[in-house]
Amino acid sequence: MNLNKLLRKNILGMKPYSSARDEYKDLQADMVFLDANENPFDTPLNRYPDPQQTRLKESIASQKKVSTDQLLLGNGSDEVLDLIFRAFCEPNQDSILTTPPTYGMYDVLANLNAVDNILVPLSPDFQLEVDSIFDAIKPQTKLLFICSPNNPSGNSVERKAIERLLKNFNGLVVIDEAYIDFTKDPSWTQVLEQYPNLIVTQTLSKAYGLAGIRLGICYASKEIIAVLNKIKPPYNINSLTQEAAIKAFENKDSVQAQIESILNERSNLINAFKSVPFIKKIYPSEANFILIKVDDANKRYEELIKNGIVVRNRSSQLHCENCLRITVGTPSENTQLITLLKTLI
Repeated sequence: MNLNKLLRKNILGMKPYSSARDEYKDLQADMVFLDANENPFDTPLNRYPDPQQTRLKESIASQKKVSTDQLLLGNGSDEVLDLIFRAFCEPNQDSILTTPPTYGMYDVLANLNAVDNILVPLSPDFQLEVDSIFDAIKPQTKLLFICSPNNPSGNSVERKAIERLLKNFNGLVVIDEAYIDFTKDPSWTQVLEQYPNLIVTQTLSKAYGLAGIRLGICYASKEIIAVLNKIKPPYNINSLTQEAAIKAFENKDSVQAQIESILNERSNLINAFKSVPFIKKIYPSEANFILIKVDDANKRYEELIKNGIVVRNRSSQLHCENCLRITVGTPSENTQLITLLKTLI
């Protein structure tokens, strides 16, 4: 793969902004810092954050078994995805390919960046239609987005199908692993060295319980990461986010305990749903949510809302007619949900 052929020409020739903290990074040194026009009084947030998030990347790299130059951090995964668009897709010229039903921000970002989004629907059991994907790809198609485990269906995408795309697509394959911690399937980060056209995104919003800090992680070859680092805002990850994320990675046992609780509760919910007559189908889930088909999604959604429980009505999405997406809550929240469902019967 020739990465330069995929890059936008203006990105290929641009020089990144160099901030004061890029030039001198060691804020722990006994120095007088008069280089960044900061307020000199210790608040203690008067200093700019590390623009390369060095300590946090070292912690992530250690746990994920990658190198720090294979990592880019974003203000949520959405910023990471937007940077990928900006680097590789020429507005009003290039295209991407997505496979609905899937995460809606891919289409939003395509519209934002004036990039055509080629839609190739998943099969009714929410798997890739690889032959149809290859038939739809155009010479200007730069990016292919795959969400696995998929949102809103909850299933993992078959690895052989993804491998076929990685080996035969001339653009970049972006695998969104927002829900990877809830499946037994291995992360695609383990095969980055095998596929130079592979980009993997993850988030701390789900398993790590840190949706409020907005931290997304991008894994790719050091060449792709270098490009994205060139165009990212200089201080896109603030100091508070970096510190909270470092603590989360240091407290791995607590995170794992919460994941195990969610997995156990997911099984409990699936078993309980089987005895609810108006639930017509329970889709397999490897995420922290369950997609169910009911008799009347609009009616059941309103009933739940009136009784203080908010779920997501996904009926407008392809293959999701009369479907509700229900996040796995705490044991007490799940008990409250099941009790209510039984009264609605």
